[in-house]
Amino acid sequence: MYAATRDSAHAAAAPSPDSGGGQGGPVGAPIAFRGAHQGGIVTPAQDRMHFVALDVVSESAEDLQAMLTAWTRAAERMTYGAEAAPGGAVGLGPYGVPTDTGEALDLPPANLTITIGYGPSLFERFGLDGRKPEALHDLPAFMGDDLDPATSGGDICIQACADDPQVAVHAVRNLIRLGFGVVAVRWSQLGFGRTSSTSVAQKTPRNLFGFKDGTNNVKAEDAEALAQHVWVAPEDVPGGAAWMAGGSYLVARRIRMHIEVWDRTNLQEQQDVFGRGKLEGEPLGAKKEFDAIDFSATRTDGLPAIPLTSHVRLAHADNLNGVRILRRGYNFTDGSDGQGHLNAGLFFVAFMRDAHTQFVPMQRALAAKDGLNEYIEHTGSALFACPPGLADGADWGTQLFG
Repeated sequence: MYAATRDSAHAAAAPSPDSGGGQGGPVGAPIAFRGAHQGGIVTPAQDRMHFVALDVVSESAEDLQAMLTAWTRAAERMTYGAEAAPGGAVGLGPYGVPTDTGEALDLPPANLTITIGYGPSLFERFGLDGRKPEALHDLPAFMGDDLDPATSGGDICIQACADDPQVAVHAVRNLIRLGFGVVAVRWSQLGFGRTSSTSVAQKTPRNLFGFKDGTNNVKAEDAEALAQHVWVAPEDVPGGAAWMAGGSYLVARRIRMHIEVWDRTNLQEQQDVFGRGKLEGEPLGAKKEFDAIDFSATRTDGLPAIPLTSHVRLAHADNLNGVRILRRGYNFTDGSDGQGHLNAGLFFVAFMRDAHTQFVPMQRALAAKDGLNEYIEHTGSALFACPPGLADGADWGTQLFG
């Protein structure tokens, strides 16, 4: 099933891999698939995302490794604008089963990145227990969580980001097709309207509550911050887990927003909840979005300008012993809930060096006091280990199994 001959993956000239995680080559060129880090982490956040979590249904380690090798070939081809397999859509003739689904024919690469990650449960099988990183264990329960097990966890995740939704969906669809009999979809999420900037060249976007989101995000240009907060260091993963050095941990949280309640809330309360102005995104008490935050500032009535229960105060590194994460979330709307309300919110995705020392204390602080909790609920959760990028000739199968 996975015996396809290796061939050129480039539909256009490939940019040289860089050490910054797939920021790509010249303007308009596809984003490099290979390099020190996977694309889709510090890559300037694209407009659309298709995220899928899968369960491994095969009991064969050989099948899993072969699938990951086949995924590597197909993913590399698709990031350069090619079909998942050469001539896959129509080249096998009228009676051949296509090896590419065809919906991305004639479309450009659209800055496609494909990022893969592995869940804690995968390492309980296939003889991989000795290769499991110590930091890869389930997140704890948080106050207020209303998690659906059917939309949480998973053995493997695929994150496809692109500036064309059809390109992202095509990438995920074809990898799932290649994995038939080895993996099955556990849950998936489509996202639009990025809610974070991962490059200084990008303006801060807005979430569905209308506020700028992720103003102080870690940026791709800040190599020191990336090394400190995002990339797994060799000393973090001794022994059999050394393959994760240069990788990152992905936290995914599906956050339902109670849009209708929020829309009946006055502007001042909305701003107090976030701790920022709605128009400019400025910290309350300041004037511009990127003005320094002064948590000691007070209003004329003597109360803190930035309320003690505001989101920005509780999530800020100054109040979390320096903890920072790289956010890469997206808005979503999944129709209605059957009760006349939009099923909409934020698909929170973040990358970090260790979820248990970074995300967990942040989320505990938010869960305990954040005024935003009145308007949101966390309904899905997952943690994945995203390995480093691939060198020439390497593939995901050999990377995982050694």
